[in-house]
Amino acid sequence: MRAARLIHLVLLLQNRGSMRAAELAEALEVSERTVARDVLALSEAGVPVYAERGRAGGYRLVGGYRTRLTGLGRNEAEALFLSGVPGALRDMGLADTGSAARLKVTAALLPELRDASRSAAQRFHLDAPGWYQEPQTPPLLPALADAVWDDRVVGARYRRGEREVRRELEPYGLVLKGGIWYLAARTAGQYRVYRVDRFTAVEPVAAATGASGGHFERDPDFDLPGFWARRSAEFARAILRDEVVVRLTEAGARRLPAVVDRAAAQAALEAAEPPDGRTGVTVTLPVESLDVAYTQLLALGPEAEVLAPDALRERFAEAAGAMAARYAERAP
Repeated sequence: MRAARLIHLVLLLQNRGSMRAAELAEALEVSERTVARDVLALSEAGVPVYAERGRAGGYRLVGGYRTRLTGLGRNEAEALFLSGVPGALRDMGLADTGSAARLKVTAALLPELRDASRSAAQRFHLDAPGWYQEPQTPPLLPALADAVWDDRVVGARYRRGEREVRRELEPYGLVLKGGIWYLAARTAGQYRVYRVDRFTAVEPVAAATGASGGHFERDPDFDLPGFWARRSAEFARAILRDEVVVRLTEAGARRLPAVVDRAAAQAALEAAEPPDGRTGVTVTLPVESLDVAYTQLLALGPEAEVLAPDALRERFAEAAGAMAARYAERAP
């Protein structure tokens, strides 16, 4: 912890030229007394830090001294490209690694580390748009993250419905979607997706099972963001089991993708029937269920009219009647 702080202190002085003790204490989240002790330790270690006296004084590096912290390890280099999602780093047990990497950003990456951004992107993916809830951290997430980083085969126990199954997995990547962590893994030659919070046990698989040293060889053609996009689309299509017919105003057609599955809405609008003499268009929309469709389409208010099925149309008519009666009453 102190070593990281000392490096941070040097980088602050290197980048800003001169800083007062109070400024350094605030940046490092320590007391001014601790700053003084750290400066003394750096001086004793040969780093030329000196104090300028007076009201405008502070600490400065002598003679434009600059350090090149080229000791950036692979884990730090890869974590650096995930530093925009600090919560995810913390959940995976990589907060210290990410912090160390950010302290060394002024040093150039060595040639053998220049693939770090691609390496990290193929192992961890944040699917953020449209989701704002706080993620829950599954207890086995750090163990799976370690296996993903190391390309290590794991034996895992996983809850499937009311039973528990055991699988031998090659963990390819982790995805954070809507506050839920998912693991993309290869098993028996096929890529599958698992919810991390349903794992009950994870342990490394010994080399005797066939993997080299317990590790697996990654498929160089595997693309985590692309794989996740395809699986997400397949899942969305699979759960859309019902259909409703809706007449939309122009405003309703514009807002439809915001209240139902976006891909389904766009496909329905592209195949929409031409206007039937009234304003707007008529679409046949796949939905998860009539209950879900009721909740989603209710958000469009008067910009949508359900034409079929009859049961859903009647439900909207009852809601519209109740709302009209409610608003006919004088407000208290």
